[in-house]
Amino acid sequence: MSRPGRNDPCWCGSERKYKKCHLLSDDAGTTAPPAPALSQRVATRPAPTKNAHLILDEAGRQGMRAAGRFNAELMDYIRPLVLPGVRTDELDRLVHEYTLDHGHIPATLGYHDFPKSCCTSVNEVVCHGIPDGQVLREGDAINVDLTTIVDGWFGDQSETILVGETTETLRNLVSETLECLHLGIAAIKPGGRIIDIGHAIARHAHAHQYSVVRDYQGHGIGRKFHQDPGVPHFPDHELGQFVVQPGMCFTIEPMINLGSHRTVLDKHDGWTVRTADGKISAQFEHTLLMTEDGPEILTLTQNGPQRGHRF
Repeated sequence: MSRPGRNDPCWCGSERKYKKCHLLSDDAGTTAPPAPALSQRVATRPAPTKNAHLILDEAGRQGMRAAGRFNAELMDYIRPLVLPGVRTDELDRLVHEYTLDHGHIPATLGYHDFPKSCCTSVNEVVCHGIPDGQVLREGDAINVDLTTIVDGWFGDQSETILVGETTETLRNLVSETLECLHLGIAAIKPGGRIIDIGHAIARHAHAHQYSVVRDYQGHGIGRKFHQDPGVPHFPDHELGQFVVQPGMCFTIEPMINLGSHRTVLDKHDGWTVRTADGKISAQFEHTLLMTEDGPEILTLTQNGPQRGHRF
């Protein structure tokens, strides 16, 4: 096997640059597993684990509820500031300052060298967009992805926000993506399988002639940013057999495309994921706690769009 260049994708399939993944271990003649991206890739299958350590006691559940509440508060704070003429790095600065001012930690900052305190994914960017000098324009769609550490627990969510007036085509895509999220939530029950989520999301998206991104997925969450289970948003017959039990926390975060489901990773920054055909993508995400009675949304906002909202 030929050795990749320092800035080429790593041979292991992690989609990270070789220098940030296996270069050092290859030089040392050892083997080290690649670090996952912010959302676990479907191609990177988690090792089988016992489920017991994923089940939270009451103190853990309360910790996750507190993390989700603050994350939702942060989303309510930043949403009205997403306006034409605003730069994405200004949104990042506001997220960063609000989080620190409340005594919490922006989870993405420094996570596997990610340089910012949130992700801002505009138009054809599917996920993991890096805030920079890009100025938002009337008619844009931007996904703002926020993750916060509150007393050691992680809250994680995202919303696609429309910037000013836009087209009916884009409004419909964003509306149905929100519906995909809530259909996925409604589909999973205590003792249910992850594949039930994928079936519900894919069925609705395909009925509206949209595609579902397969390369990135939801994930378990707790005191770690990413853990079991992986949560594909299509019917994945391998990961989909995972059984969800009360006390488990995980995200559902469907990425729905106007065109093809295929994506490309930016080779220069190693993070930004775009649609392969350049068409628009939308995403919504919540962190969920499975209770004995069903899924509890931990990142539900007071002012944001709820199920059934039309943009």
